[in-house]
Amino acid sequence: MSSYNLGDLIQLVAAANPDRLAVVGGGTRYTFDEFDKRTNQVAQMLIGLGCEPDSKVAVYAWNRVEWAELLFGSFKARVIPINVNYRYVAHELEYLFDNSDSEVVVFERGFAPVIDEIRSKLTKVREFVVIEDGTDHPAPWAKDYDELVNEKSDAAFTNGRTGDDLYFLYTGGTTGMPKGVMWRHEDIFFAALSTALGAPIASPEEISQRSLPVEFALPSLIIAPLMHGAAQWGMCNMLFAGGPIVLYTGHGFDAHEIWSITEREKCMGITLVGDAMGRPLADALVDGKQTWDLSCVFRIGSGGGVFSPAVQQALKDALPHIMVMDSYGASETGAGGMSAEGGARRFTVSPELQVLDENLVPIPPGSEQIGQLARTGHIPLGYYKDKEKTAKTFPTDANGQRWSVPGDSASVDAEGIVTLLGRGSQCINTGGEKVYPEEVEEALKEHPGVYDALVVGVPDERWGERVVAVVQPREGQKPTLEDLSTHCRNFIAGYKVPRAITYVDQVKRSPSGKADYRWAKEAATAGAAEV
Repeated sequence: MSSYNLGDLIQLVAAANPDRLAVVGGGTRYTFDEFDKRTNQVAQMLIGLGCEPDSKVAVYAWNRVEWAELLFGSFKARVIPINVNYRYVAHELEYLFDNSDSEVVVFERGFAPVIDEIRSKLTKVREFVVIEDGTDHPAPWAKDYDELVNEKSDAAFTNGRTGDDLYFLYTGGTTGMPKGVMWRHEDIFFAALSTALGAPIASPEEISQRSLPVEFALPSLIIAPLMHGAAQWGMCNMLFAGGPIVLYTGHGFDAHEIWSITEREKCMGITLVGDAMGRPLADALVDGKQTWDLSCVFRIGSGGGVFSPAVQQALKDALPHIMVMDSYGASETGAGGMSAEGGARRFTVSPELQVLDENLVPIPPGSEQIGQLARTGHIPLGYYKDKEKTAKTFPTDANGQRWSVPGDSASVDAEGIVTLLGRGSQCINTGGEKVYPEEVEEALKEHPGVYDALVVGVPDERWGERVVAVVQPREGQKPTLEDLSTHCRNFIAGYKVPRAITYVDQVKRSPSGKADYRWAKEAATAGAAEV
């Protein structure tokens, strides 16, 4: 009898579709059977390194097939994989490894210098394992990944796996140090990893009968880094539905190469994160440098970052036959809704999601009240080693119902469509009026001279805070504040229009495309060109 353990589930899918293509990355191609056997070897490797149930294994690598192997191999070993942001500097890595209680660190050889810099401080780490990446940085203190894995048996094995085993997702958010969101396997499966299966499955074994028909089991390209939840969830959704995934393994974002991979692998779907990835992909389709046969593409989906109407429309204009979708989700809620017609940031959400007032009572649909978007049912256990944040984000209402309330402000109309306003922590209070940065950013990006933009509040003696835009203009253009103010008034109320602009060469975002509002506030404070 299988469980809703993610290792058990991939094993069931592989048994039902052994010869189907499963994972492609770089020069490696695995069928489901090959991937299943490889993850058995990875699991045995981790157990051989002394990992026990709930041991933590940090994965510090760019996108590559080994990332997927380690994810599912960890699940099979009952080990908790820890996602590591490869842009972290030494002190951030030191904090993450310590906070997560990582016992094993698996890393690409290219990251050996920064690991070596902090290695003596990582007192909880017992083993270092290096993945070859073509670089020659010495790491004599690390064991070789391929040697360890290849010597292990690829046979299936049992070790008491259950749906209560844990999945962690470390999220940096927009402020503070990273925190680990703790999910049970069964909860994360139903909250985020089963949407491609259609109706909820009634038993783990039923996943074997839910695979996509072979004619629809075409590859999906995962562009976002696997150290980000949106990429992990997009990959797992396709694999659990019996569909193959292709990993973009570039070190950096090359839109032309991404379209070339899409054409070569005949990808029917693309998973990205917001405008930071969508905009350069749209631009590459019209810059005249290269053309591709993209008749294979059916769907482009985004999650985990703002996907503005302007960028969605640019992709639709370039590829009229495709479906472009935005989705709502958070590390603390899972995948909660899909874009709805009728405007930006409007989502059709699952019944488990509600907009709550300050007393954790659902707001009546159709009211103009603004509340907090929250989920109940399959939600996380909390934050690892942080009872205070857990109590705040995962409260229990007067009826004993537990909720996940990550801080997203929203309203709900009479039809039950949720309009997401933005993260409350970024809300700007100017003259007593609340301004949500995402709404202003979308208005700015409708201007043809704006490539990217972030909006923040900076202190103001008269207004408390004033709205300031940090703008990356398109090459050869620099719209004035007056131009942008006039433009924005066509989309948003006057009090939301930026009162100052800071121009930058590039808007800073995380590798996953998320906004860096701390950087934006510093930039805005340092050099705003006022009205």
